Order: sequence, then C-alpha cells, then structure tokens
Amino acid sequence: MADSHDRQFMKHHPLYGAGLALRPALLAPLKSSAPDNLQFLELTPPDWIGMGEHIGQDLQQFTQHYPSACLSQSLSLGGPSALDKEVLRDLRAFIEEHHVQVFSEALAWSADDAPLFINLPIPSTQAAVAWTADRITQVQDALGLRIGIRNVTHRMAPSLIEMNEAEFISAVVKKAGCSLHLDLHALTANSVRFGFDAQAFLQALPLSCVDYVRVGREYALLGEVLTRTHRRVARCVDDVKQLSLEAVAC
Repeated sequence: MADSHDRQFMKHHPLYGAGLALRPALLAPLKSSAPDNLQFLELTPPDWIGMGEHIGQDLQQFTQHYPSACLSQSLSLGGPSALDKEVLRDLRAFIEEHHVQVFSEALAWSADDAPLFINLPIPSTQAAVAWTADRITQVQDALGLRIGIRNVTHRMAPSLIEMNEAEFISAVVKKAGCSLHLDLHALTANSVRFGFDAQAFLQALPLSCVDYVRVGREYALLGEVLTRTHRRVARCVDDVKQLSLEAVAC
C-alpha cells in the first residue's frame, strides 16, 4: 500500500472544458459529426464492459482521440462489506485500456453482500468519515490514481446524524485527500426532496477541491461553482445538444 508521501504525488491528470457522457448509441452519430467544443468523454464501465469486440474497437478509436473520465457507482464506498477486489481489477483494466484521466466514484452505500440497486445514505458520523476515507485510500492504491467522490441522490436521510451532508462530504474529502466531483442534478433533486437550499449547500462544500462537474441542466448552479472555484473545471453533459447550451452558459 502506498504511504502518505507517495499518495500525495499519486497520478492525477485533471480534465478541462466540456465533455459528453458517451453511450454506445452515440458512437455512430459522433463518428459522422463530433461537436467542435467536445473536449473529453465520460465513460460508465457497465455500458462498455462485455459489449463485444466491435464496440470495444469503436470506443478505443474515441478514447485514443479524446481524454476520458470514468463514472463509477460500483464500489459502495460507505458500505460495510469489504471492497470487491474483482471489480477493482476490472476497473483498473478499463482505466488502463482507455487511458482514463479522471475517476469519479459515488459517495454511497450501494452494496452489502450483493448490489442493493439503491443508494442508501451513509451515516453522517465521525466514525463513518474515517471508515469511508480509509476505503477511498484503498481504492486509490488499487487503481493507481487519485479519485474524486461524487454526491448522489438519496431517498431517505441517514439513520445516524452527527453533521449535515455538506459537512460529511467536506470531512471525507479532507481526510482522504481526494477530489470532489459534483453532480448538480443530484444536488437539486436532494434539495427538493429534503427541503434544503442548494446554493447554501454548495457554499458549504470545499469548492477548491472540485475539478469535475456533472451539469445536468443546472446552469445556475454551474455558474455558482465556476464563480467560486475561480478556475477551469471539467463539465460533463448528457447529450450532444447540451454541449452548445453549456458553451453559452459558461
């Protein structure tokens, strides 16, 4: 396992500009006409692993041309079970095959002995901060690069609460030494479900640690992030039409 000094210099190549969440159905349209302002691709491994040699070769053509980010929700960072070593091996192979520069993992409890197919809220306690940060360290060592943790939607509040969610995320980022990735759609959905102010939530986060944003259609919140970070961050949208809207918004 890497020590703290090695981890400080762990491989990290931030992305910049506008990116697209790539799905297999978009391969053919992008082959014929890729948007001029497309600067990176976001890949979700389950969309691609096991899809066959032909699609794999098509994807490699894109990842040889564009930098890429990996969006994962497979590791259950806040769950009680041991990290799945087979999943970590598959993710590392995917990262190396497609030259992934940024790895984004959901800050979630999404598996126990088997996948739960739902994001359970991680208890907002100091003990959970330490547990989750240690698991992030294990993931970073296994993948060989610094990762980012990403906020996700929840259907219920944590059963144990010693701090609010923004404080919990901030504490995990600080203790783990990882990046913070923002999903603005998830933030908005949670603010409606649980009745909190999305702008105030953003302001409570360590935005200096943000280097990746999933925009959704939350351009007002994106403006807040860009204003408060005072630097370029990678901004990912879900469809090709949004790329032009994203350029105008920025």
